[in-house]
Amino acid sequence: MVKTGDVLNMADGWKEVFERSRVVPPPSQTVRLALDNHFTQSHCFQLSLSRLAAAHLPQSKEMSGGGQDVTHQLRVTLFDRNHQRFFGKTWRSPPQRMKNNKISLNEVLYFHTSLLLPSVVMVLELVSLSSRPDGSRPALGRGFAVLELFTNRPVAQAADQVRRLNLHHGSPRSLLHPLLKDKVDYGNLLKTIDGAHFDCVVKKHPALNPAMHLLPENVLVSGNENIPGLATSPTGDALLRPQLLKMLPFTLNRLTISLQPSLEKFESQLLHLINADCHNTKQPGPESTPRTVIIQERRLHVGVHNGWCFLDKPHMVVLEPLASGSRGRSDSASKQSTLGKDSSALSTLPQTLGLRKSLELRLTNHHALAIVFQLEYVFSAPIGRETMLSATSVPRAAFLQCLRWGIWCPFQEPADWKGEEIQLVLRGGAEPNPHGVMVYSTEMSAKTQSPAPLSAPGSAQKDTMKFRLSSSLERTASSPKASLRTKQEDVLRHRRSPLSPSRGQKSIPPASPPESPQGPGLSLSQLAATSRYPTISHSSSALPWQQSFPSLLHPSLLASAHQLSHVAFSGVSNIAHMEMDLQREGDVSQDEGDQLQELPFTPVHAPVITLGMNVPSSCSISSKCSLAHLYSAGFPDILDSAGLAAEVLDPTEHVPFDLQREESDPFQGNLLVFQFLAFTRTPVADVGPDWPENIYFTFQFYRFPPVTSQQLKLLTGDKVQQKASGLVPCVLASINRDGTVNSGPPGLQVQFRVDRAFLKPGEKRWFLRYLALHTMHIDIWDSDSLLLIGSTAVELKYMLRQGKSGVQALHELEVLTTDYVGEDALLTSADAGRQPALSPMTVHTIVRGRLHIRTGNIGCPVDPRRRRVADLMASHSNIITPRKVIGGFKGGSLSSRNILRLNARLEMDGACNLNEPDGGRRKLNCMAAVHRRESKEEAKVTGWTKEPLLAGQLYHLKPSERHNKAEGIANMLSQAITTQHLLYANLGSAEYMEFVLKNPFNVPQTVSIHSDDPELSAITNTEEWRYFKARAKTLTPQVENMFRSEEGAPGPRVYLRPKESIHIPLKYQSFLCDHTMALQGPSFQPTGKGSQAAKKNLSNIVAAKTIKVTFKAEDGKPIAIFQVNVEPTPHVVDQTFRLYHPELCFLKKAIRLPPWNDPTVGDPDVRTHISVRCSDPNIICQTRMLAPGEPRDVYLKVPGSPSPNIKMFFVMVFTDKWMAAPAQIWQLYVHFLERVDLSCVTGQQSCQSVVLRGKQAVRKVKCFSSHPQEIKVDPQGVFVLPPAAVQELQLKLQPWRAGSRFLYVNAVDVNNRRLVTAWLLCLNVHRPVLSKAFEMCVPVGGGRGSSRKITYTNPYTSHRSFLLRTDHPDLLQFKEEKFQISGGESYTIGLRFAPSQSPGSVEILVYVNNLQEKTEETFCVKVNYY
Repeated sequence: MVKTGDVLNMADGWKEVFERSRVVPPPSQTVRLALDNHFTQSHCFQLSLSRLAAAHLPQSKEMSGGGQDVTHQLRVTLFDRNHQRFFGKTWRSPPQRMKNNKISLNEVLYFHTSLLLPSVVMVLELVSLSSRPDGSRPALGRGFAVLELFTNRPVAQAADQVRRLNLHHGSPRSLLHPLLKDKVDYGNLLKTIDGAHFDCVVKKHPALNPAMHLLPENVLVSGNENIPGLATSPTGDALLRPQLLKMLPFTLNRLTISLQPSLEKFESQLLHLINADCHNTKQPGPESTPRTVIIQERRLHVGVHNGWCFLDKPHMVVLEPLASGSRGRSDSASKQSTLGKDSSALSTLPQTLGLRKSLELRLTNHHALAIVFQLEYVFSAPIGRETMLSATSVPRAAFLQCLRWGIWCPFQEPADWKGEEIQLVLRGGAEPNPHGVMVYSTEMSAKTQSPAPLSAPGSAQKDTMKFRLSSSLERTASSPKASLRTKQEDVLRHRRSPLSPSRGQKSIPPASPPESPQGPGLSLSQLAATSRYPTISHSSSALPWQQSFPSLLHPSLLASAHQLSHVAFSGVSNIAHMEMDLQREGDVSQDEGDQLQELPFTPVHAPVITLGMNVPSSCSISSKCSLAHLYSAGFPDILDSAGLAAEVLDPTEHVPFDLQREESDPFQGNLLVFQFLAFTRTPVADVGPDWPENIYFTFQFYRFPPVTSQQLKLLTGDKVQQKASGLVPCVLASINRDGTVNSGPPGLQVQFRVDRAFLKPGEKRWFLRYLALHTMHIDIWDSDSLLLIGSTAVELKYMLRQGKSGVQALHELEVLTTDYVGEDALLTSADAGRQPALSPMTVHTIVRGRLHIRTGNIGCPVDPRRRRVADLMASHSNIITPRKVIGGFKGGSLSSRNILRLNARLEMDGACNLNEPDGGRRKLNCMAAVHRRESKEEAKVTGWTKEPLLAGQLYHLKPSERHNKAEGIANMLSQAITTQHLLYANLGSAEYMEFVLKNPFNVPQTVSIHSDDPELSAITNTEEWRYFKARAKTLTPQVENMFRSEEGAPGPRVYLRPKESIHIPLKYQSFLCDHTMALQGPSFQPTGKGSQAAKKNLSNIVAAKTIKVTFKAEDGKPIAIFQVNVEPTPHVVDQTFRLYHPELCFLKKAIRLPPWNDPTVGDPDVRTHISVRCSDPNIICQTRMLAPGEPRDVYLKVPGSPSPNIKMFFVMVFTDKWMAAPAQIWQLYVHFLERVDLSCVTGQQSCQSVVLRGKQAVRKVKCFSSHPQEIKVDPQGVFVLPPAAVQELQLKLQPWRAGSRFLYVNAVDVNNRRLVTAWLLCLNVHRPVLSKAFEMCVPVGGGRGSSRKITYTNPYTSHRSFLLRTDHPDLLQFKEEKFQISGGESYTIGLRFAPSQSPGSVEILVYVNNLQEKTEETFCVKVNYY
């Protein structure tokens, strides 16, 4: 057994850190205000203090004599000026002397806070320290400054520029003056010291986010502080780029607690004191019945503490009283022991408290890291009158009290506890502890009203805890079911969102019991039961017990501020939520066929983020010279209908949108113009400075067909390139078929005309809404390599004219692309059992350039000669009523009623078979009879003269011709009862219709509804019918439970009374469309169009079709036919995604959905119902319901295709329950490529062979790579690929960055600009083995850099030539990149380091390669810029 002894002796390292990091909490009102403003997430910041200038600092009498012993110190504290309270922890700088009235601080502070409020400021005080003969150094305030951290917009923090703060007279204590309360500006009330100011910089520091859990909130620390859990940095600033120590899993089990002199006496004495205190503090009243306080629960909080804070929320487990030498559960009566309980049978009473299950902890090897234990009891007291019944039959209130606590540092020397039982002494009383609560003291109780002290002062008996700690990596899994349950509860605890407060109750931060995570000793229902009791704030003047309890019960001396904030009450039941066995030990099932329970799983791959409102930046950053060059290039002007230049709008300003003003515009036509002007290259390390040379664009506007532009060349004037010091925009010019540059106006112009002839009725509002809210996605491609350069999006709201004759706007858009990079981590024995998916790849966003585009909208008058589409369409009505008389054929007119009556008569006569020889004659007789019945006058002329003629012709026909003629006549008859409707459908949008069905018979009928296409169906759900009626604003009657569905029936059935007419609700909705697309590559210039044109591809729309819905009577004969002619219309694409994946493999991807709130629902906590559909039935597309506040993803599973195929499909996202219309439509392109896996080392060249197979024709092929500086393809130029030939290609790869990466190689037909084959290179790049390591310092802003030398000795005996390479060519240059050296001789490598403008450190690798680019030696030079 390992005895830890006293806590203070055992944890000196932890105690030193703990006493130095005590924190004053912020005002509770400020915390509540931050929560009301939804500031729940903490943000990290960096404060850089450069220097202090104090030219006229006032001198004091004490310092006038001994000025040489005077030093100065800076003190920084957070302050809440609304409540006039300092909080956090005061940071003190090292004492420094003042030189030339200046103090060079050069200090960097870090902190994180969630109080992003304007009232939170930072106070910087300058004090002077003078030495006295007695050795003391009193501090004298010399002035202070106030730094405002957050403005009214907390997200937009202060920029990185230097901020100058004036120094004020006096002490920061003057901020507590009543005159300064609620003052926003202190400048008028504080006197400034002339010539004294601070220089500082405040900025966000996201690099601190991974280490945020190691520091408490609102604490200012410097990078050289001792923070357990954080690795030390060679630069001395461990928080600039924090590196965390590895956390290892440990298991704590066999935990028992012994309370002296015994558990029974300890608890009896404790209850006696509480009951006596409640009786003494009770106010007089009519009720004199004593109230009994009982022990409800015994809890233990276990957490890992680093002296600053808990690394994670402490586990809360329930302890059980255990008998001596027994591990079983004691009788439940012992849990509610009272003062009057008999204690004669001590042999059967529990002696210790024990933990049934094991506890999982994560620790790191640091001497100041401690495990903190806190023993806490839950007491309950009756609220109302207590009767002679059981104590639990009346409502009771619960309160908490901490009884004991202890700490243990497992990694403090000597660490000989492995495999041994640890005995820890528990403490009590008033002394600082990590939980910050008042702790019950036995000695204090003995000196009060205790009749018999538990133990005499100085007694050797102490309260102890025993447990074992073992590494989870070394131990065997003894209880798989318990560990699985623990992991399930831990995952559920992390994914559980906080409960929303009830109505009429303020949002109060949750108390400790509901907030504490659930440990393995708790059941699944305990925390839910605990959270039922609302927390009572102690901010009121009345005590919590006084304001909540009807009984006059007051808090005792045991109650503390921590305890009062945890009081819970319930008016109907007690809080009995003791631990419950989910599966008792005696009832363990031996069935081996139990089904595994699925754990909550979140995909580790990074989801694709939708653009939403985060569009690329459109602000102009080009220089004046570059803009002048751009405007002088001769682009065509955008002129309105009067020939004047359109009004120019600023894309950085807000554009008002008035729908009524747009609809009342006299120019009802709109000519929308997109002018692609120029492209600005951004220097990229992996490609050359002239990349790209030729580009083309692909995009789609509104529901027009997709557009693919021709090749555009990037032109840059030599004069401008020499004068401009920054990036120069390259003017775009179209390329002819022969490769020459077109002599016409530069740029590319694409026009779209939207007028009454194009829009459908009621569509103009949707089009205007599309311009106001949407962005147009543009893909930019390299026309030589057919590789995607990047994507951008332009806001269309600047094309709203708002009554003007014409508008235009110039946009400068960032072209972005994403790069997936994985970390290169060495695989250790501890990681051997982990899944590779636990190391997700990091997604980097790279700016590849800036696109200059001009958008315009010209108002056009309406041409009366052009017919509207609405004139050709049927009326836009949802009610379809059959006409009484329908002209079905040339010979006359037929009514459905007479035809049905005549059919019934012929059926009884047996004369309805048209396949018989005289079937046609009988049908003609039927037609003539019907004609005579409806039109007697016309029958005398038409019917009798045509019948013998038709009968004679039919008699001389052959049998096959007679059969075809019979079918034609039957079709004519069916047309008489057919109602046609023209429907214009969009992808995913539901079209609602109501067909008026009438029973033509005098007897009731049960009519069945048959549809020959499942996309057109009847709406049988009453709630769905009501939703579509409200959406279509139809006032027709609705019948509840009108349809009857039977299993195996072809469709629903409806009952009709004689001559009754009802409305049948129908819905047409299609999720399928044509996925054919144009081949990848630029289009060629159309003949006679000049440079102002682009190719418009065929649109992917729903296929045109004709659908019939037949209403059949009970005898199977149709009584009505509803024919819907579907005319497809293109749909609007909201966003476009391009994904790359290996061929013939399933693509599994997640796309992050933007946050959606239903405006029709008043409660913001109600989740929006989101569902998704895909236009390709072979693709699995789904989304899952998550907790409120959690982001939602759309999961895709796409089957693979051969390379270089591109699979295109659409994803429709619906936010309504019945999926009436998609809220967004996404267009996805999946590029399938041949996969090549490579494992290599940085700096060293590796070769890989791939095979290129020829097609049916001879082609001229050239290979291109996405990273030309790292991949070289042999052959490099154009080569001929014969039909069905096999060409071997050599890929020479020399990467410079370690980790997992993806690179691309395309084989392009240079004549037709078409992709032949594409390869996806999946690299696993490792770091090289270092031979030597060096470290040097370079001053920041030196201007000239620094030079160093490294000596290299040839290890060979012969003469050799070597090459010098580096992974940072922008920071390091060699004196000679190639050198020759004889065997055994040494060579001095000259290094030249470029200067830097910002402090920091970087590791630069120097490779010594042979002529075959194989690495001989690798040196690491760490450069510290200071």
